[in-house]
Amino acid sequence: MHSVAIIGGGITGLTAAFRLLRENIPVTLYEASARTGGVIQSVRRDGFLAEFGPNSILETSPRITELIRDLGLERCRLYSDPGAENRYIVRGARPVKLPGSPLSFLGTELFSLRAKLRLMAEPFIRRAPADLEETLAQFVVRRIGQEFLDYAINPFVAGVYAGDPARLSVRHGFPKLHAIEQRYGSLILGQFLGARERKRRGEVSKQDAKKISFDEGLQVLTDTLGERLGDAVRVNCAVRGIEQASGRWTVVSQPQGRREESNPHSAVLLAAPAYRLAQLRIASQAGLSLSSLAQIHYPPVASVVLGFRREDVSHPLDGFGMLIPQVEGFSILGSLFSSSLFPNRAPVGQVLITSYIGGVRAPKLALGSPEDLFTLTLRDLRRILGVKGDPTFRHRVLYQQAIPQYEVGYGRFKDLMNQAEEKAPGIFFAGHYRDGISLGDSILSGHNIVGRIATYLNRFGG
Repeated sequence: MHSVAIIGGGITGLTAAFRLLRENIPVTLYEASARTGGVIQSVRRDGFLAEFGPNSILETSPRITELIRDLGLERCRLYSDPGAENRYIVRGARPVKLPGSPLSFLGTELFSLRAKLRLMAEPFIRRAPADLEETLAQFVVRRIGQEFLDYAINPFVAGVYAGDPARLSVRHGFPKLHAIEQRYGSLILGQFLGARERKRRGEVSKQDAKKISFDEGLQVLTDTLGERLGDAVRVNCAVRGIEQASGRWTVVSQPQGRREESNPHSAVLLAAPAYRLAQLRIASQAGLSLSSLAQIHYPPVASVVLGFRREDVSHPLDGFGMLIPQVEGFSILGSLFSSSLFPNRAPVGQVLITSYIGGVRAPKLALGSPEDLFTLTLRDLRRILGVKGDPTFRHRVLYQQAIPQYEVGYGRFKDLMNQAEEKAPGIFFAGHYRDGISLGDSILSGHNIVGRIATYLNRFGG
């Protein structure tokens, strides 16, 4: 009977495995670490709930809603507090509310009159040639000007990608942005017309999507997926290589404390991080090698979670959080107001703030000691949010290789994956290194690959 090996037990691999089983296709999920879930991990301590990695899922697609429903997690699902929709950008060392409407944009202090007038000229800027590969910084300066790069795009990219707009590719890192310009010739026009098309598809833009978590954090989702997969999951089982022969694939793995073993499968889904896949031994008729995936840049990022007494923070924390432009000169990239977003993240009378340090902007800072990171974070929060006193809760997590950077030239990696799938039938790629870095992107990547795998098994699998 057809079976699929899934290498990597993060959210993409878990989603794909769950969907394949619902299609009555047997799977074996190989995870090198002691647990599934990847960077998604939640910890409850002293009345606080801290997230190790992502803090929420954007409900951009009905597929995400369906997954939660199919897992029976609707009763545990939490939507973010409607009163926490404000987003702040730091300018002049203080948080300024990001405008949420054309009228509020006209009155905002975040951008100068010159920048506002420059934006009004955007519909008259000519589109770039379709085959031109620009950095995000080049694209933004060309279409809406330097000030928007400094005080809108730079902080956004640091907060979401932990990246640098002067290195990220518009075509590969922001394909929808590239497509809007090519189709409509204007970002402003595309914003209105694109909304109609998303509505017809049942999709929502990331800007307007609802934010989701669960009563005990995002780990509820990955733990439930792991439970549903049952014996199909093999943790503490590192995959050393894969071998193709006679239309089938053999996975060579090594369970912890045991010898290598080989297991046959009809197809293999590679859902581990790209830097892990680069180390994989592959024997195939196509002479396939993934070693060049090691060149994908994954900068280090540290998550620093601090709790405070409510009276020790002068800012109302009435929003999603704040992002910090590089030109402001602070150490942290931005902060989420975690206890404002979802209930029961902090004890009564206290608040929880999650901040990020490092990324492409300052990789060495992320590698500092926990005490150094607490000190840097607290220093910035005192200046920006008016924090006083000492933290009542401290938690720090370091990701040595955090988020793949879709930098200029990233197309060569996508070409490698496409060619590998074509030359070595039965091998598939999915995950944040291919289909987008957000948690929602990774869920959709795992969901969408199932259709391609099922089609292959029906046509060629053995």
